[in-house]
Amino acid sequence: MGIFNRIKDMFKTEKATEETSIKEEKIDKKIEEVKVYEKGLTKSREGFVSKLANLTNKYRTINDQYFDELEEILIMADIGVNTVMDFIDRLKIRASKEKIDDPKILKEVIVDELFIIYVNDEVLTNKINTNPNGPTVVLFVGVNGVGKTTTIAKIAHKYKEEGKKVLLVGADTFRAGAVSQLDEWADKVGVGFYGKEQGSDPASVVYDGCEKALKEDYDVVLIDTAGRLQNKVNLMKELEKINRVIGGIIEGGPHETLLVVDATTGQNGISQANSFKEITNITGIILTKLDGTAKGGIVLAIKESVGIPVKYIGLGEKADDLQAFDIEKYIYGLFKDMM
Repeated sequence: MGIFNRIKDMFKTEKATEETSIKEEKIDKKIEEVKVYEKGLTKSREGFVSKLANLTNKYRTINDQYFDELEEILIMADIGVNTVMDFIDRLKIRASKEKIDDPKILKEVIVDELFIIYVNDEVLTNKINTNPNGPTVVLFVGVNGVGKTTTIAKIAHKYKEEGKKVLLVGADTFRAGAVSQLDEWADKVGVGFYGKEQGSDPASVVYDGCEKALKEDYDVVLIDTAGRLQNKVNLMKELEKINRVIGGIIEGGPHETLLVVDATTGQNGISQANSFKEITNITGIILTKLDGTAKGGIVLAIKESVGIPVKYIGLGEKADDLQAFDIEKYIYGLFKDMM
């Protein structure tokens, strides 16, 4: 069974479970998560997915003009030119091999192939690597304005809800107000905070923050870093120094380095991901503001272009709208109206 039908059947079961009012905690939670995806991807669904549905209705049989229009729709969805070209080639081969000439049948193959692009025969996980021997340290990187600070606060909230003792460390001493902003978020969320005044050496802030985490038995340390310095070399050197400091104090740290990208910036966001990949070891991507764009294809494009899994997506302003990324829920939320 293709992913299109498997996801469709899976969420039919979820709906049936909801309608019969079976109140098992895990099922209820999953239903709520699916609803967050549905609501958060409304703009994307009304954008490129509605165009895809219109294309399906426009053609009675598949031809070169159909593929040309499909290619344009996918490129406009921010999936990326190279990815789309490869995708169209694969789609044509599969349509020929399976003797598909009906656009209504091909739409299911399109969903299958988009899933395959993301997974690419890899074992993907949205789980955050943890430290079994002490605090888990997560480093956050990304340019200014992508929602990095609020994302850190939302993740702190999630960990706190799980009963973890969380410390936020304000190592972005370059941007005016960044440290105080993170301090305010720590107070709102009800978690610990460590920072120094603007202009302090970021590595020294990280050192003292990690020492505090060890002494006071924190479970999770979330570290904010500068989004930019005078140039890429300076930023690389700073991040290398921060990594060395963390690793020297806490075994295996940092255990994750998450790049925060604004989904509404499209291809510019992918360029940012490639730039940061060059200067530090990115282990996962957080796509913020995905609810604010009609170009939901960036999730597929960024994985294909950068080769790093998306671990969280932002689907709204509330703390619970930051979701651990699930490719099947994403595809369901995106293509729900076609299923």
